[in-house]
Amino acid sequence: MTLKLSRSLSRLLKNQKKVRRLFETSFFRIPKQPTTRRRRPASPKPVLTEVTDFGSNPGRLKMKLFVPRRHPPKPALVLFLHGCRQTPESLDLASGFSKLAAQRGFILLYPEQREANNPQRCFNWFRPSAIARDRGELMSIRQMINHAVRQYQVDRARVYVAGLSAGGAMTSALLVTYPDLFAGGAIFAGMPYGAARDAISALRTMKSGHSRSPREWGDLARTISPERKTWPPISIWQGSGDRTVHPDNAVAAASQWLDIVGIDVATAKQLHKPWGHVVRWDGFHKGQVSFYSLRGFGHGLPVKSPLKSDPFVIEAGISGPLELLKLWNLRR
Repeated sequence: MTLKLSRSLSRLLKNQKKVRRLFETSFFRIPKQPTTRRRRPASPKPVLTEVTDFGSNPGRLKMKLFVPRRHPPKPALVLFLHGCRQTPESLDLASGFSKLAAQRGFILLYPEQREANNPQRCFNWFRPSAIARDRGELMSIRQMINHAVRQYQVDRARVYVAGLSAGGAMTSALLVTYPDLFAGGAIFAGMPYGAARDAISALRTMKSGHSRSPREWGDLARTISPERKTWPPISIWQGSGDRTVHPDNAVAAASQWLDIVGIDVATAKQLHKPWGHVVRWDGFHKGQVSFYSLRGFGHGLPVKSPLKSDPFVIEAGISGPLELLKLWNLRR
């Protein structure tokens, strides 16, 4: 009986070894390359570099940077703030922003939120301590800008900022608090400055908007920068099908900037497009305030052909990054 059992176990072990060898050769075998054609090596992908010594960093953010191999002596700087549950890498791969930076020779800066600051990696645009002048996350971002300007001799007259969702709301705070730093800005599915003062009011306003008059929205910004007379041009982007940030918030953001600059809403110029429409108002600059409304578009950054999977970079009839470079005159 013992002999029969040992033979059975021996056969079972031999069978298991055969199955294991078949599995290994099937799944881990390195396929031979064809000898008739040589595959061209893939071109290296742009890599974002982390910078750790940019300042005191009171907001405890990360700084990611892309510097093209070739750029002019005084390049432009584009700052892009990601949305919740995104990283600079996921946003950049899907949008192709660093490829545009390589083609056109501008420096690309991505501030990155840490989970220790916000479990969803949202910028804390709704916390007064995070967006106070020269404090918190806002100060960390300003230090990043100053570091990049010094390190790469950036043209201070060509610094631009854009952001998506929570990054868009943080863009509002940056433009209101430090308008002299920027030559232009863009808010994608974001919020007007002063829309909330804590997480509960932020969620409520995101879902349903906030009923303030244009004057009240404007006063919130004027309180922060009361001496400012001129403001950078800004574009506001919103999908009509956005279920995360109610489209009324984009209307409020446009109302806020029109009131800040002192533009009559009735002077609008409207252009109808296959994907929606654009409304522009002229002020200190041509197209001082622009409102891009994308018909049926959800919550995210519009691009014509997303390069990688990121749920908040969405295919559309217009490319937000390309349109910004046109608005900001960042040519090849």
